[in-house]
This record gives sequence, structure tokens and C-alpha cells, in this order.
Amino acid sequence: MTFLGQLLISGPPFIIAIVLHEVAHGYVAKLLGDKTASDQGRITLNPIKHIDPFLSIILPALLIFSGSPVIFGGAKAVPVNPFNFKNPRVGMAIVAAAGPITNFIIAGISLLILRTINVDEAGFMLTVIHLWLATSVMLNIILGLFNLIPVPPLDGGRIMVGILPIVLARKYALLEKYGFYILIALLYFDIPELFLKPAIDFVIFNLLPYSNYPTPQITQ
Repeated sequence: MTFLGQLLISGPPFIIAIVLHEVAHGYVAKLLGDKTASDQGRITLNPIKHIDPFLSIILPALLIFSGSPVIFGGAKAVPVNPFNFKNPRVGMAIVAAAGPITNFIIAGISLLILRTINVDEAGFMLTVIHLWLATSVMLNIILGLFNLIPVPPLDGGRIMVGILPIVLARKYALLEKYGFYILIALLYFDIPELFLKPAIDFVIFNLLPYSNYPTPQITQ
């Protein structure tokens, strides 16, 4: 598939996935007592509020254009002040978990709608929507699983800090300043693919009604 074709198919589901992921963080934080994201206007479906020019546009576009097997990108992180929670560590863990859970919910809803479409009888626009939905299923599962990797500042890392004993949690939290470099190393050695591929194969061969989709490998 051409760069433009990949962008048209993956772009809309990707934007929806990362925007709702971040909105979920901010909304759950507000429910737990922290209004930082709300006060800064980040609990909104307006993608402009969540887009980071480099992470959301330039980096994914460069990787797609270069033919990279892994497309890495993300949104601007929603601001959260854990000291507004009754229990800062547990609150941050719950807020972190909200993002991946939201991605899995989006994947489930996309799959349900997808199964109502008969692509063999669909016109052009319905076929495009069909591809968007199929891409949404795959992309949201990948985003959800990738973000559960237990490396700060990914959501999985923050969840680990919330559930570990306090002494270990403090030491584990120190990894965050090296988190970006750890992620780059993991991606370079294809470590995420070891547990993402079985999930992707399961979705393609057991959930999606067709298997000839362009299956994006996009991580946040």
C-alpha cells in the first residue's frame, strides 16, 4: 500500500484511538479528584488539543514513508497531579489503566459494528468505513497492549508503581527518566513483537471476518 493509502486508512482510526485514550486519562483523573486536565481544556474530543506535532504527525509519517515495520507515535500527555488523589500511587495506577481499557473498548465496539457490514455488497464509502473499522480493531488492541508494557512512563509502568510495595515502587519509578531509551532499545530488538504478534494473529484469524486488510503496526 502506498504512503497516502496507508495514511488515509490508518489516520482517522489512529487519531480517534489516541484522543480517546488521553481523554480517558483526564476524565478518570477528574473523577478521582484531580481537575488539572479539565482546567487545561484537555478533556475534549478536539484532536488539536491532544496532538503533539512531532509524536503525533512527523514521527509516524516519517516511519510510514520509510517503510518501517513499526510505526511509533503518540499524543501529548494529559497533565495529572497525583497529589490531588486520596491515594496518589493507587490513583495514578487507575488513571493509567483507563487509557488501555478505553482502547480495548473501542476495539470491541469497532468489531461489533464491523460484523454488521457485508463488504461484498458494499459501495465505495462503506468499503472505506469497513477498512477503518478493521484498522481500528487492530490498532486499538496494539495500542492497548503496547501501553501495558511495564516501563515508565507507559501506562503499564505507572500501574506497576501503583501495585508494587512502596519500597520497590519508589525504585521502579526511578526508571521513568530512562524510559524513552528503554523503549527505543525494546523496539530496536523487536521485543514488543514477541507478545504483540500472538495477539495480532488471534485477532486477524479469529475475530476479523476478513483477513486481507492492511494491518497497521502502530504503537503509542
